[in-house]
Amino acid sequence: MKKKRQQGQSEIKQLNPNWEQLRQKLKSSGPRRQPSKTPQEESEAGNESSILGKRKDRDLIEESNVSRPNPLIPTSSDSSITEALAMDCEMVGVSSLGNKSALGRVTLVNKWGNVVYDEFVRPVEWIVDFRTEISGIRARDLKKAKNFMVVQKEVAELLKGRILVGHALQNDLKALLLTHPKKDIRDTSHYQPFLKDGRSRALRHLASEFLGVEIQNGEHCPIEDARAAMLLYQKKRKIWEKSVKDMTRLKEKKKQRKPKSKRKKESSDVHHDDAS
Repeated sequence: MKKKRQQGQSEIKQLNPNWEQLRQKLKSSGPRRQPSKTPQEESEAGNESSILGKRKDRDLIEESNVSRPNPLIPTSSDSSITEALAMDCEMVGVSSLGNKSALGRVTLVNKWGNVVYDEFVRPVEWIVDFRTEISGIRARDLKKAKNFMVVQKEVAELLKGRILVGHALQNDLKALLLTHPKKDIRDTSHYQPFLKDGRSRALRHLASEFLGVEIQNGEHCPIEDARAAMLLYQKKRKIWEKSVKDMTRLKEKKKQRKPKSKRKKESSDVHHDDAS
């Protein structure tokens, strides 16, 4: 056993110098460095990481959109005629040049956003331009359309005694050849909190800012537009209705007060009669 152990020790002693040389070489060479990347490789790596970052951001946006419900989808199935109705109309072009607007479709939704009336309309004048890229109306839609006079009468009956909600309602009422009491109109294009620098804003901008939804990207949908107007009204309903009541009271007070000029005239007439 002693002989074998001594033989092994002598072999280790013989190998030791080689190991020592290897260690010295490793120390002198230092840690192995990665080969440096060329500028092109670095830019490609940067692009790849940015693409992955964009992909990740897009995925997060898509996930948030999926998780967030669309507020324009009604949460109730109630299609009754409520005290407030929102209206939106789509126009077609008539006259020889097609630059005159005529009613092509009218939609009414209740306070929950459910459709209570939606009809295509056959104008009195010949249609020159369907304005499909905006109105979404096509020739086939008017095959079973109702006559203008019929639609006008039906809409007038539905709106009677109710609050009318919409955006730029003067255009819709003009197309219908109808009027509505000013005190019962709630127009999102004229309501002060929805204005910017005192000017009206497009419905799509209001929907994006206050509702967080995108509308009117391409052909307009009157159902969607009417729902957006109704939701905007519902968001501000309490303050809006209070301001309308306050304005009505103020007008009534002004009517009750007689102007000073009239009072003076009445008193002078009385004195004149007494003198005579």
